[in-house]
Amino acid sequence: MAAYLRNFTITVKYKNIQQMPHIVIISASVRTGRKSQRVALFFKDYLAKNNFASAEILDLDEYNFPIFNERLRLQTNPQPAFFQFAEKINSAEAVIIVTPQYNGGYPASLKNVIDLLYNEWKRKPIAIAAISDGIFGGTQVVTSLQFTLWKIGAWTVPVRFHVQNVDTSFNEDGVPADKTASEKNANIVVSELLWSIEAIERMKGYKFTSVDTKQIETTLKIKNQKEKP
Repeated sequence: MAAYLRNFTITVKYKNIQQMPHIVIISASVRTGRKSQRVALFFKDYLAKNNFASAEILDLDEYNFPIFNERLRLQTNPQPAFFQFAEKINSAEAVIIVTPQYNGGYPASLKNVIDLLYNEWKRKPIAIAAISDGIFGGTQVVTSLQFTLWKIGAWTVPVRFHVQNVDTSFNEDGVPADKTASEKNANIVVSELLWSIEAIERMKGYKFTSVDTKQIETTLKIKNQKEKP
């Protein structure tokens, strides 16, 4: 189930696809017989049928990237697929990462593409959907993944989508066994993503002024001296 922070749900639905934000869904597992892909399919369908956003799945199994040896911008002869992936992340308004939990952590395939890029992640709204076959619902993976995303400047939303017992919770087409609960939790997560997208959009063009910390310290000292009895 999703962690809960803000008490609101989505009220805006877009009638025109050109007005919709675009969200990419990273399906992180490349393992044979993977089941987290089911949740990626669920989110893609959920966003589309409710007209919340246009969406596409970036399947790391299909990309089949080699093991990371250098950031993309520093590579001398990178694969064209690297640039394609980077552009999809860069142009998306937000990202949903669907990751399985393997031995308490997230898979190497996901760390591989996170490290491949850098600027593309900066201030990018990201939601985490953590999946497990057991009762923990991917909770053990969140801390390490969220810390990694923070370190590269991504904007992780404060709610998550957890799936326990994925084999019985979602079928192979991404249809949830408990549609009501799954869509309720998805609504909370997507609400936070859309809120973040709107916040970033509103900040575009805003000019920050530099802060003179020494002047502030001097002003506070003078004020404190005047207030002394």
